[in-house]
Amino acid sequence: MVRKIINRFRDKLKKIITGRAKHNNLAATPPPQEQILSRETQRPFPRQGKKKVSKPPHIPDNLRPGTAGLPKAVPTPPWNTAQFLVPKIEGKTRFHDLDLPDEIMHAISDLGFSYCTPIQGQILPHTLTGKDATGRAQTGTGKTAAFLTTIFTHLLRTAPSGKRRHGSPRALILAPTRELVLQIVEDARELTQYCNVTTVAILGGMDYQKQQRQVTSQQVDIVVATPGRLLDFKRQQYIHLDQVEILVIDEADRMLDMGFIPDVRQIVHSTPNKDKRQTLLFSATLTPQVISLASQWTKNPVTVEIEPEQVVTDTVEQLVYLVSSREKFALLYNIITRQNLERVMIFCNRKDETRHLTEKLLRYDIQCAILSGDIPQHTRTKTLENFRAGKIRVLVATDVAGRGIHVDAVSHVINYTLPHDPEDYVHRIGRTGRAGALGTSVSFADENDSFQLPDIEEFIGAKLPCIQPDQDWLSTPPPSRPAVKREPSSSAPHSRPSGSRPRPGGRRPPPRPQRTKTAS
Repeated sequence: MVRKIINRFRDKLKKIITGRAKHNNLAATPPPQEQILSRETQRPFPRQGKKKVSKPPHIPDNLRPGTAGLPKAVPTPPWNTAQFLVPKIEGKTRFHDLDLPDEIMHAISDLGFSYCTPIQGQILPHTLTGKDATGRAQTGTGKTAAFLTTIFTHLLRTAPSGKRRHGSPRALILAPTRELVLQIVEDARELTQYCNVTTVAILGGMDYQKQQRQVTSQQVDIVVATPGRLLDFKRQQYIHLDQVEILVIDEADRMLDMGFIPDVRQIVHSTPNKDKRQTLLFSATLTPQVISLASQWTKNPVTVEIEPEQVVTDTVEQLVYLVSSREKFALLYNIITRQNLERVMIFCNRKDETRHLTEKLLRYDIQCAILSGDIPQHTRTKTLENFRAGKIRVLVATDVAGRGIHVDAVSHVINYTLPHDPEDYVHRIGRTGRAGALGTSVSFADENDSFQLPDIEEFIGAKLPCIQPDQDWLSTPPPSRPAVKREPSSSAPHSRPSGSRPRPGGRRPPPRPQRTKTAS
């Protein structure tokens, strides 16, 4: 039996060897003698008289199999401003009129911008020549594009002075919140899609080591940062600010409100003297404190003030429901479900309110997520991505989301609790009715929040329509899920309202003073 198996295996092996010899001429047939050369006799050129290998005949593309009728690829001509036609209109400034680099003009063309906004048209002719500037402009006026265009034009047309180190940016942008930092970086990448410019974000709440590697492993052109994390990086010598050529301080009034000015002052003093750098400072309001800071940090600045046409845009319908605190959730549930709302932002004043409200909405199978200062930055970024993509129906947020966040197609903003600062009310409802779309702002005024209405109405210069909801909108069906059992927290009743002062992005709390023991 064993002998039969061995014979059968030997026959199969012979067939395999014979087949290879027939098809490949490798195993059974030795190579020609002239190809067997020793190392000493091999030559880098072919022997004379050796038969040349003929090339295959050229076949036109239209005669090749599978290519009949296909158009021949034509190389794309380089882009130039002649492809970006914008007619002149009296009273409006075109980007063509500013002599910007072609790389920037190409990106502006792709983004669909034709004319400068008022602040861009007034400030860019000065900042593009290297002058310092102080600008008063609200969010959404185009000030971000104004200072980014100034920076990119300078970087593309001016060679760096001296040898650059890793972690030494040529331009530094300071912003008060993490969300605003990320928004500026996103805008920068859109404008530099045709430029070789490196932009890095430095902010708290995100991977510390990753940001450190981004700064220390390459030459960085622009750093956009919150003051706390940037100061930490500076102390650790991961970043060096002695080669900063342009310094931008955005939302200086917000920096004051959040107590960032001591940190900002340290950062500014780490950059070259104001005579050797260009400084741009922007603020929603030019208070005496902001003007004082501008005089310290800028040299002969041009001041541009843009008056907002309206505090609240006409595209936002505003409505106030007069309810008790016990009726608010039932009314919220019915507004979302009966009107089948798909993309809603709900604002609360405190972080514990956002947590409790989110848990309750989830019990009623309403897909929602939290956006507040207690949530890690990578989670907040992912939450915003899911909200933009429509994977999350409702976003429950504190005022940390009121500034610097741009999400299109938000149909409703609901103030579950009214803010203490009327300006925060304007920023909240500004999340809807964007880009000409219609939006709705709904506010709940209970026995506590109703006292905020007069200040809000005075600030926006209009009376808010106040109504009482129908009785059938003040009841809910049984929840689909049980309540989440939670350990009682002693800190919950004393949670600090986050309406006007969210936790600074990237700022670490100062160490507590040590008590000295006295001898008894």
